[in-house]
Amino acid sequence: MDRYINAPISAEAARQCKAGDYVYITGTIYTARDAAHKRMYEALEKGGTLPMEMKNNVIYYMGPSPAREGRPIGSAGPTTASRMDKYAPSLLDLGLIGMIGKGKRSEAVKDAIVRNGAVYFAAVGGAGALLSKSILSSEVIAYDDLGTEAIRKLEVKDFPVIVVIDSEGNNLYETAIEEYKEE
Repeated sequence: MDRYINAPISAEAARQCKAGDYVYITGTIYTARDAAHKRMYEALEKGGTLPMEMKNNVIYYMGPSPAREGRPIGSAGPTTASRMDKYAPSLLDLGLIGMIGKGKRSEAVKDAIVRNGAVYFAAVGGAGALLSKSILSSEVIAYDDLGTEAIRKLEVKDFPVIVVIDSEGNNLYETAIEEYKEE
């Protein structure tokens, strides 16, 4: 099913997303990769604050290439989500409602998704130039010294993703294999 949702994403909208749905996100999302996640995790361990609110927000695991003239961002393809698995449950417990990446997630992340009514989306790897066309603006908001791994605030319009793990724990990577197995 095709769904059009706004970010930040309401708890109700997240619950309506089902594994296998095509979703088009419009609104504000944030980028963060390995180094930024490590810094956020360390800040939380020390009782510090995070550079953005987690509640109902979406983090896109992406580090863009430099923007061409006249564009807000360069190629913006997803990075492997499992590299953030150590940090994701803590952020989900703080209210993070969506994550965008590529590849499988750990059982701990899946459990945290279900526990918090969140959702894991996949963006198509190798389609970074195409995905960047849905990004209207990009602004570094934290950890500028990390370069491409800095945290960015993105404004997106109809950003295309697929629901991989929904709020009930259904996992497209598992169900799709079963659906197409030869008997």
